Amino acid sequence: MKEKMSIQALAAGGIIAALYVALTMLFAPISFGQIQFRISEALTLLPVLSVSSVPGLFVGCLLSNLIAGQPWQDVVFGSLATLVAAILTRQFRKNIWLAALMPVVMNAAVIGLMLHFVYGLPLYISFLTVGAGQALVCYLLGVPMVKVLESRKINLY
Repeated sequence: MKEKMSIQALAAGGIIAALYVALTMLFAPISFGQIQFRISEALTLLPVLSVSSVPGLFVGCLLSNLIAGQPWQDVVFGSLATLVAAILTRQFRKNIWLAALMPVVMNAAVIGLMLHFVYGLPLYISFLTVGAGQALVCYLLGVPMVKVLESRKINLY
């Protein structure tokens, strides 16, 4: 039985990675840049429901950044920011509002710094614009998504 659950968890992580990539590419014009509204980041709240979403989010972000031809700094540090945010979101899963803050803070800091160092954009403005976009996605899309999935008792493994 344990092997079956592990295969299900792996499959769930793969589906989450694929969904992340699909949403990022579908909404590519608003997914990248100083002002970004990456719809796929709503999925960063899924660790509230399932630990299998943590590697799925990391792989999805990594592949999205690679496919979109982002600079290596974004591929590496942006993907690691998503991984750390997913781990922290899982840690704070008992409080959805605090859990949603983890991807906001991580992305505002890491992507804000990356935009500053790679493109020379103003640091504080980059923090603000990335953080604002991330907060909108996480709180307006991610939190309601998790609440609906919880209310319907959907198992993500």
